[in-house]
Amino acid sequence: MKRILIIDDSPFIYKEVAATLEGLDYEVIGHAKSGEEGIAMVQELQPDIITLDIVMPGIDGIETAQKLIEIAPNTKIVMLSSLCDHDTVSEVESLGLKYLVSKPIEKEVLIETLEKVCKE
Repeated sequence: MKRILIIDDSPFIYKEVAATLEGLDYEVIGHAKSGEEGIAMVQELQPDIITLDIVMPGIDGIETAQKLIEIAPNTKIVMLSSLCDHDTVSEVESLGLKYLVSKPIEKEVLIETLEKVCKE
């Protein structure tokens, strides 16, 4: 079972992602509402996968991803965002991240993306 940490300031997104993964081979091990909180939780919980919002209060998802790559290089990151324009996609790709799921989240797309991540 893959352990997932959700980093997103929206309680709605947390509930949506957790509900989507219920009954599948994933365990949601925590929810951080900011990048700073997420960084601390990653060090403590050591998840296999992180879903990470881009637009959050405090440090944004891009800066959070940079720090997470440094402290947990083997943890896979799936970015979630309502901003999926060319610049955002380029910024995500420049970090070496391959996965960006647009909001509103389609359950099938999220599950398919996580399956790809698990095959890496």
